Amino acid sequence: VQLQASGGGLVQAGGSLRLSCVASGFNFGNFAMGWFRQAPGREREFAAVISFTGSTTDYADSVKGRFTISRDNSKNTVTLQMNSLKPEDTAVYYCARRRNPLSGRDNFNDWGRGTQVTVSS
Repeated sequence: VQLQASGGGLVQAGGSLRLSCVASGFNFGNFAMGWFRQAPGREREFAAVISFTGSTTDYADSVKGRFTISRDNSKNTVTLQMNSLKPEDTAVYYCARRRNPLSGRDNFNDWGRGTQVTVSS
């Protein structure tokens, strides 16, 4: 299983970034996928999840209304569109594979290497 995240960078508050994660080594369309983040000195936290078909999504309250998760099963890709970014969104963002096809905030067992997002005030 390989999960390669990209798209991070430095952006001013109020700006946008689009993260992408390309998956390989498994049948991508059979699993829910999620995004997590870890800020310096803090534990990793859930951000968003999407079911195997893309029909169901769930978001942490801290990102709801600003972030959108989507997937393209034909390209083995899951994307996180981040708008109205805030300095508190600064973190390393990881994509992850859930153990089953449905949306949920736990039971993620495979993780990518992460991409840094820095939001300046």
